[in-house]
Amino acid sequence: MNPIYIDQKEILKHYKQPDKYTHKGIQGHAIIIGGSYGKIGAVTLSSKACLKTGCGLVTVFIPKCGYDILQISIPEVMVVTDNQEKFISNITFDIKPQAIGIGPGLGLEIETQQAVYKFLKINKTSLVIDADALNILSKNKEWLPLLLPKTIITPHPKELERLIGKWNSEEEKIDKAITFSKQYHLIIVMKGAPTRIIDEDTIYENTTGNAALATAGSGDVLTGMITSLLAQSYEPISAAILGVYLHGLTADIALPETGYQSFIASDIITNIGKAYLSLENKDWNFL
Repeated sequence: MNPIYIDQKEILKHYKQPDKYTHKGIQGHAIIIGGSYGKIGAVTLSSKACLKTGCGLVTVFIPKCGYDILQISIPEVMVVTDNQEKFISNITFDIKPQAIGIGPGLGLEIETQQAVYKFLKINKTSLVIDADALNILSKNKEWLPLLLPKTIITPHPKELERLIGKWNSEEEKIDKAITFSKQYHLIIVMKGAPTRIIDEDTIYENTTGNAALATAGSGDVLTGMITSLLAQSYEPISAAILGVYLHGLTADIALPETGYQSFIASDIITNIGKAYLSLENKDWNFL
């Protein structure tokens, strides 16, 4: 099946310029759920990327050990903590967000797995699932029917393999992903080079990005970006397409200054603004 290439022409079909009269209350409220002892950085990256992608309000739900880290490193983010010190054991909050991202740094504690199950049973909010939340689902595949239609999952190759099984060729991998997407009505962001998005029978292939993105935390940033777009009322497929395109474009923009080797996940966040400006035909001399 021929893919639809995610280039600037395609992206402009999905991108919406913000209303000049907008305010934070109508720019969406997102929650990022994740973190465990030693992995609070993942949630920090996700939540900052969520803000920088345009979300009006961002709350993080983390174990207690991450409270000071988040409050000091990202003062714009609001923080709700679990009762446990080092991992999440009970996902509960009074907020009614427009989108939720779950998984970065989450860990695989048994209590955390049960908390994810209870959360999925009652969740009615648009969802992006990444990292350890995907690994929890791969250990408990009977929970997959709990996911809302058009939930976005963002696996790297090993996480994808745990979900759909091994493959012997790129063609077989795509066939298996399509079958999985159709079975559970999910949008799969297959991270890689190139990144592909599977929406049942429709395949999209991203055209931005380079080897600089092969760095720790890059996926956590992507989760925050897609969650932000969902919270801003983009349709799930548009949020996935725009998030992947902007994510890759930041690396293309930064490459002349950073090179491949010194580019880190925080550089993605730093360059989100310039990536947006390129969609609005501002001349930054990097395209």
